[in-house]
Amino acid sequence: MQSQQTADNEVLEVNKHLLWQLEDMGFPLARAARALHHSGNVNLEAAINWIIDHENDPHIDKMALIAMNIDIETPRPLQTTEEMQNKVQELRSQAQKIKEEEEKRLEREREKERIRAGKEILDAQRFAEDNERKRNIASRKADKEEEKRAREKVRQKVEADKAERRRVLGLPPLISHSAPNPSRNVVQEKKNLLYSSPKAEQLRECLRSLRRNHKDDAAAVKRAFQTLLIYVGNVAKNPDVEKFRKIRITNPLFQDRVGRLDGGTDLLELCGFERIDGGKFLFLPRDKVDIALLNAAGSEIRSAITNPYYGLLSSG
Repeated sequence: MQSQQTADNEVLEVNKHLLWQLEDMGFPLARAARALHHSGNVNLEAAINWIIDHENDPHIDKMALIAMNIDIETPRPLQTTEEMQNKVQELRSQAQKIKEEEEKRLEREREKERIRAGKEILDAQRFAEDNERKRNIASRKADKEEEKRAREKVRQKVEADKAERRRVLGLPPLISHSAPNPSRNVVQEKKNLLYSSPKAEQLRECLRSLRRNHKDDAAAVKRAFQTLLIYVGNVAKNPDVEKFRKIRITNPLFQDRVGRLDGGTDLLELCGFERIDGGKFLFLPRDKVDIALLNAAGSEIRSAITNPYYGLLSSG
């Protein structure tokens, strides 16, 4: 028997013949002893496999008591040192191949995840661009309508001035020689009906008033317009969903963007929202939802957001 003392008094029972062969192959004594002990002193191949599997263990080379009191006969001739070294290299190569295959598999999984994430980002960008394009189209349309109304008011004013001058001079009124087009006039009248109605003018006056009341804080006015556009748009698109028709006035976000501003809630109330529960909520009953009015409000708000000259030409 041969032994070596350590602090923890761990005893490793090994086959001395196998231990000597492992040492001849270049393995440290402590590592060889642990491998034989934990692999059951079966043979060199089992011990080498154990070393390969545990070569990164922190205590693999820690010395322990070695009891070489196992002297079992090997059932087959021992392999030469060169054969065992070849075997070690083969096992190491197999382990490295398995590791490389696992790394490739993980890299494929990571690549799939990157592709999926990239597709989601691309879809989100396309969705945002599509929404932005729709908003731009609606904004341009609203601007054109506002400009058209402004030009019509100017034209009417010019015509009225001409008529007044002719009256003062005692001249007969001008007679238009252009043939009337009843169908065209009816269509135009229907198109302008919403914008010339008292309700539409009241909507515009709400927005003008809000801008006038806070003319020194353009950023706050723009935030209020954007928030109001969201509220009326949600109801117009989802009139049956109650959560879009009920607004908590004390909500911090609502207060910051709309409620605290002088005249901030006037447009909502004009669209049919009523104060309930002691003024804690603004609520639009389902039977009072006017989609046409909400759409008109949305169009006016978009014009107020995008047109810096919005409201400069007041009615009357």
